[in-house]
Amino acid sequence: MADYDRGDRREREERVAPPRRPRRDNAPARRRKGKGRSEYCPEGECFNYKEVEILERYVNEVGKIKPRRVTGNCARCQRELAREIKRARFLGLLPFIANTD
Repeated sequence: MADYDRGDRREREERVAPPRRPRRDNAPARRRKGKGRSEYCPEGECFNYKEVEILERYVNEVGKIKPRRVTGNCARCQRELAREIKRARFLGLLPFIANTD
């Protein structure tokens, strides 16, 4: 049984990967598209827990806070957004979870 394992291993080592296609020199490099700057990123404070209509846009149907890659917020505004959503939930302005009825 040990000979069978060694033989199988040798076969795998002898296999050669197919050659890669060379990239053309004038072809543009592939880059990941970013969301850009958030529509709601002023110099002062970004969000306020009292503005429930604005906060609801950043919460999905289940009640979870949407991630930064979806909202397009900068890191500072996303942290502030999460803090203000949690404050609004605690005060009863936003639900913790959606109604499942």
